[in-house]
Amino acid sequence: MTFQPPVLVFDLDGTLADTAHDLTGALNALLAREGLTPLALEAARPLVGAGARALIERGFACHGAPPHIADESRLFPGALAALDRFKAAGFRLAVCTNKPEALARLLLQKLSAADRFAAICGRGSFPMRKPDPRTLWLTIEAADGDPRRAVMIGDSKTDIDTARAAGTPAVAVDFGYTDTPVAAFSPDRVISHFDELWDAVASLDASLFATASPMQSFSS
Repeated sequence: MTFQPPVLVFDLDGTLADTAHDLTGALNALLAREGLTPLALEAARPLVGAGARALIERGFACHGAPPHIADESRLFPGALAALDRFKAAGFRLAVCTNKPEALARLLLQKLSAADRFAAICGRGSFPMRKPDPRTLWLTIEAADGDPRRAVMIGDSKTDIDTARAAGTPAVAVDFGYTDTPVAAFSPDRVISHFDELWDAVASLDASLFATASPMQSFSS
């Protein structure tokens, strides 16, 4: 019998990576070209998780200029250590984002994290986008994982709606890009730091850790 490992599927912007500075910089460059006043980071931050991301990327493409990718973008604190811990425990890791796949791969490469992921899927990977549940199912399939043993980690209503439609538990981070507190969207768990992800996943379904190595336990 073929045994498929459990999969953690991450959103990218606002979940794994704090890209608000670069996205705001790109947006302000476009505003400046139109003679408009730049937006402060705090004013722009709620926008970058919505439609502004596509506007920025398309606007720069029209001008033949590269978007800001990782001038100031960083992984959120604890993210890399959490990825490594789960990977060492036998989990497959994947990214499911509405950012174009090529830009998602480039960002993760620049952040020295791309090699952690069995699949990096974004806009253009499939005919559909989140919150269509098929996007999540196909990402899990691309990671050679089991959709019955998967968890979605995100920062927005779109991520939670995707997980719910796919029948997948959702862990939300409360430090992402949403102007409504993410708990209002009723994820299964909410975390405030990646140090909390291990226990959050274990509390959802301890059987996910059936592939854990002898050196791992699902207590902190």
